Amino acid sequence: MRKTEFDLCVIGGGSGGLVAAAGAAALGANVALVEKHRLGGDCLWTGCVPSKALLQTAKVAHLARTAQRYGLPGHSPRVDIGQVMDRVNSVIATIEVHDNPQRFRDMGIEVIFGAGRFSNPHVFEVDGRRLTAKNFVIATGSRPAVPPIAGLADVPFLTNETVFTLREPVPRLLVLGGGPIGVEMAQAFARLGSEVTLIERGPQLLPVEDRDAAAVVERCLRAEGVKVLLDSEALHITGRAGDLQLTFKQHTSATLTIGGSHLLLAAGRRANSESLGLDAAGVRLDERGYIRTDPRLRTTAKHIYACGDVTGPYLFTHMAEHQAGVVLRNALFHLPAKVEQRVIPWCTYSDPEVARVGLSENQARRQGITHQVYTFPFHDIDRAQTDGETDGFAKIITGPQGKLLGATLVGPHAGELIHEYVLALANGMKAKDLSGVIHIYPTLAQINRRVADQRLKAGLTPSAKKWLKRIFRLRGK
Repeated sequence: MRKTEFDLCVIGGGSGGLVAAAGAAALGANVALVEKHRLGGDCLWTGCVPSKALLQTAKVAHLARTAQRYGLPGHSPRVDIGQVMDRVNSVIATIEVHDNPQRFRDMGIEVIFGAGRFSNPHVFEVDGRRLTAKNFVIATGSRPAVPPIAGLADVPFLTNETVFTLREPVPRLLVLGGGPIGVEMAQAFARLGSEVTLIERGPQLLPVEDRDAAAVVERCLRAEGVKVLLDSEALHITGRAGDLQLTFKQHTSATLTIGGSHLLLAAGRRANSESLGLDAAGVRLDERGYIRTDPRLRTTAKHIYACGDVTGPYLFTHMAEHQAGVVLRNALFHLPAKVEQRVIPWCTYSDPEVARVGLSENQARRQGITHQVYTFPFHDIDRAQTDGETDGFAKIITGPQGKLLGATLVGPHAGELIHEYVLALANGMKAKDLSGVIHIYPTLAQINRRVADQRLKAGLTPSAKKWLKRIFRLRGK
């Protein structure tokens, strides 16, 4: 058998793997890209793209139903889930051309489809073919976690990998898990006419966010008819397609049972790290099954790198793309590039959205960091009033001298607005730097200046005001 040598062998054709492969080829490397299913990964086929397409359709339905808020007659649209999913799949097809295998072959990349495993640290075998390379990149992603609930194996259930294939009506949806996926899908299906119950085992939705931010989302979901059950642990499920019975325990109460036609699991993710022969390669996993990496994204076998979801803990497409760039600088040019650990933004695309970067208020408190907190409500932003989207707030965390440590936005287009803070944190800026920049009126982005103004006003103590009046001979009260 012919032995093929590559500068870089990328295992996994999701976001991180595609960026690594394309970047390496553009820099002149001889690249092999191995994918067992289809290029594009979870983000394109079952994650970011279809979920946001579904959320947008659901928002249109919600706007039609609540049009009277805008001085128009409202009506409830007739929802055909099959047509909705046709639209979702058309969006996927439009974007999929960027991940077409031929596009990568045209870059000079050898694209190989099939499942493979390491036979030793320097050989990755795919369907009998031995691939050797100077360096390897493992970018195999993650998949939905299936919790150990009694009876679950005997009933049909949905995950993000299957929910977008639905064609039939979903009259009563049970959503298990109150993280970003659970919250987004619960709201989407409620807006599309389903009776939705969201079950979360913790005391709040979106458990990694501050409680005040999560509370805004919870309030909005409840207002739209979603039944939210917190501190609720699923115990047992029975039934058949269209008729499910979920037994759960809430707080210290006796067990309760709730019915549904469909069950969606949104209870976390698991790394796709099995069946790769990692033991033979000398690559070690952590206790959760994620690949261990150092700040340069090298595994315990230094010529084998890993990026994206398979490394944890930030399971975001934009993080996978960033990590792929770090891998390339290290693997091809031996530059001591390190993965970003401080300024990592993310967003939950509920309505209102929740976006964050840097430290949260909870993190600052738990880590004993001296800090101040300043907030400003969207209700007091004129553009939010004109658009009828006033739920939520902006919150910044600063150090004693006003240096920005983190920001949280809960409100319309929070995922877009957060980037001003991303840039500010990356460049070590202070709140006064945002306060001093002109923001267009009327825009939602004005909230970033207005919350920064709160920091300046806090510094204008009665004593400081007294000295200003004395020094500059001011005569006001």
